[in-house]
Amino acid sequence: MYPSDTDWEQELERVNQLAADLEKRKGSCAENAQALLQTARQYFELDQRLYDLIVFANSNFDQNMSDGAAKKLYETAQNAATVIGERLSFLAPELMEHDLSDFERYAQEEPALLEFSAFAKDFMEKKPHVLSDAMEQMMVRMNDMGSSFSKIFEDLVINDLKFPAVKTPDGAEMTASEANYHVALMNPDRSFREAYFHGLLGTYGAYRNTITSIYYGSVKDDCFTAKNRNYPSARSMKLFQNHIPETVYDNLIDTVRSNVGPMHEYVEYRREKMGLSDLHFYDLFVPLEQDSDRTYTYEEAQELVLKATAILGEDYTQLVKRAFEERWIDVYPRDNKRTGAYSTGSYTSYPYVLLNFTGTLDDVFTLAHELGHSMHTYFSCHNQPYVYSSYSIFCAEVASTLNEALLSDYLMKHAATKAEQCLLLDKKLNDLRSTFYRQTMFADFERQTHRWVEEGTPLLPKELSKLHGELNQIYYGDQFVVDEALCDEWERIPHFYTAFYVYQYATGIAAATAIAKRILTMGQPAVDAYRRFLCGGSSLHPIDMLRVAGVDMESPQPVLDTAEVFRETLKQLKELQK
Repeated sequence: MYPSDTDWEQELERVNQLAADLEKRKGSCAENAQALLQTARQYFELDQRLYDLIVFANSNFDQNMSDGAAKKLYETAQNAATVIGERLSFLAPELMEHDLSDFERYAQEEPALLEFSAFAKDFMEKKPHVLSDAMEQMMVRMNDMGSSFSKIFEDLVINDLKFPAVKTPDGAEMTASEANYHVALMNPDRSFREAYFHGLLGTYGAYRNTITSIYYGSVKDDCFTAKNRNYPSARSMKLFQNHIPETVYDNLIDTVRSNVGPMHEYVEYRREKMGLSDLHFYDLFVPLEQDSDRTYTYEEAQELVLKATAILGEDYTQLVKRAFEERWIDVYPRDNKRTGAYSTGSYTSYPYVLLNFTGTLDDVFTLAHELGHSMHTYFSCHNQPYVYSSYSIFCAEVASTLNEALLSDYLMKHAATKAEQCLLLDKKLNDLRSTFYRQTMFADFERQTHRWVEEGTPLLPKELSKLHGELNQIYYGDQFVVDEALCDEWERIPHFYTAFYVYQYATGIAAATAIAKRILTMGQPAVDAYRRFLCGGSSLHPIDMLRVAGVDMESPQPVLDTAEVFRETLKQLKELQK
């Protein structure tokens, strides 16, 4: 993207000049059709080039987070985005002085404006929520302050919390931190899992008052912003941004709550299968099939992903091959590299992927998942103009999770032994538990905490932990032990600082499950519909875009069907493990 830091810095200077040029249009940005067209073109060119800078700076920093120069570039990019946003805060109020009818009249005079028609319609729908120029400048500054709650929480967890060491089954010591969380809770030694779980959550619990204050501040900021922008609630504000009806959110929670029976059955089966008198949270991750030590080379993982996604078309798999051959993927862990995995990219760049591949089955699924995002980005960017090239998270999680569903189906069909089939079914159940049921539970938690604040009820540590404990009991059932440490588990969830985000993991897996079923049963017509979805970007609203793929997320049916898939998968596992 940029051969050197100097090239990046020079581009930033040019972007700042673009902002200055656009700023000169203040007072005349829509005085006639030609002026509006020039304003739109300048704005979207600026937006595109600024995002290029941000993508590069973020990805460059994530390669080595101890690199001081990379960190400086990252912070410079973040600051530039804030400053430019403040400088251009006049745009929305000034454009809002006009009506959609003005745009339509201008478009008749200047047909090039027709490209922006859908954007203009969505933009004008925000008119009741756009403030004066001075207030918009203040809100930009407030947004920057509001985002600090997430940063404070991250700094606390990464830099200040001191997690204890616990003895591993072989007598070594392991720090009971987030870094080792999943590995530790998959360990067959129950006493070790219990010690690790309590060591981790006990550390958060020791800071419950501090974390409550951080979270309370974040929720109050959500509610403050919503109130000042004339939304009835923080949730309505967040969902309005992607044109998601609030009924979709409530239907998800209500439908899942009404269909927790399969999860309760799973909890009881797991307890019996593990030979336990009771089941705790730290018992949920242990594979029910112990033949889970197989590792995969990166080359084997590539081959599996290619075979699993072949049903999506030759051009799809050729693009995946390009990602492998042209090294769009940062594959292996390194010291100071960001943990986890993600897909990133801009309109003009490749859709890059960051992995930390160690050869586990989960890593193979992560590769499929992130490539789902990357292919979605590529097809959207190559089939839409920049203004409609991005897509919402509501749609993003569908493309990634669909690839996982196809991989799971492929591996099941080619499993050589009953043990392999059981391992895959167990994994599928655990993935549905953590993505479908658990993320819905988190959405339930967020709905209530924001209601409390909007009603004037303060958030207190005891009440938050009580709420989280009660929700765990509802979703996992009466046979599940909700101990004090689990009640405090809400304190470790970073996604709560991006309000009303997590529900999209649950809707995403529900939509992906429905689309995967269509593809595997209907074949080419369903593939064609899905491919139109991948190419659509934001040319339609998310709900309508998913209808293109054949799924109606305003209906409870995809959620009901996903609960049924969980039930059927558990039934299959029970039959195989008899």
